[in-house]
Amino acid sequence: MAAISERTIANVRVRFYEPHPDAGDAGLIYLHGGGWTLFSIDTHDRLMREYASRAGLTVAGVDYPLSPESKFPLALEQIVAVARALRGHYARLAIGGDSAGANLAIGVAMQAPIFDALLLNYGVFERYSSNEARERFGGPGNMLTADEMEGFWRNYLRDERDVENPLVCPMRGDLRGLPPVLLVVAECDLLSEQSFHLAERLGEAGVGAELRLYRGAAHSFLEAVSISPLADRALEESSLWLRDRLAG
Repeated sequence: MAAISERTIANVRVRFYEPHPDAGDAGLIYLHGGGWTLFSIDTHDRLMREYASRAGLTVAGVDYPLSPESKFPLALEQIVAVARALRGHYARLAIGGDSAGANLAIGVAMQAPIFDALLLNYGVFERYSSNEARERFGGPGNMLTADEMEGFWRNYLRDERDVENPLVCPMRGDLRGLPPVLLVVAECDLLSEQSFHLAERLGEAGVGAELRLYRGAAHSFLEAVSISPLADRALEESSLWLRDRLAG
């Protein structure tokens, strides 16, 4: 990176990755995964550096508050405030995230129509997984198990009534007006079916959506980029998509 800096915006720590001095025209707000409960901009530092370098844009990583101490909708509200504050600094702005971060990213985009692109890496978009998904990819030994996902949901929700809120389960919301979307999908993932269903809903809503399935990949596979050619290819392809969508 040419420069890395941190600022506090809306009471949230935000880290900026600038790959070169002329990267200021386009930006990506990135939200880390971890079931709304784990991880930070530090654990996802490598992933954000990869996007900044490959897409040639400034990446702003948001260290949003975690559950169970911070329940829905606190993190979402703070990220919206950060996004609105940053919008004026970039000619073109995308938002994205992985897993629970993808859930937050689409929730922010549904509230704030200020983005030019939406990047959703193996996201969670619905409270419940099908029995088939739980049996095939949610058992012990998988990167993300059904029991782990259930615990994450319990941490994030105030109570089960929140499930009906489309900002919690975007699959249940009005998706019209969203910017172009790229869904990066790991084949061997409890959540993969949710990306396929969301792609259908986006198409019905008239939103330009592209889905890319990576065969044999498990949940969180992008974080293995240092040893995984598949993760390297996925990052290169999604970075090219970002460059195309955010071109001047």
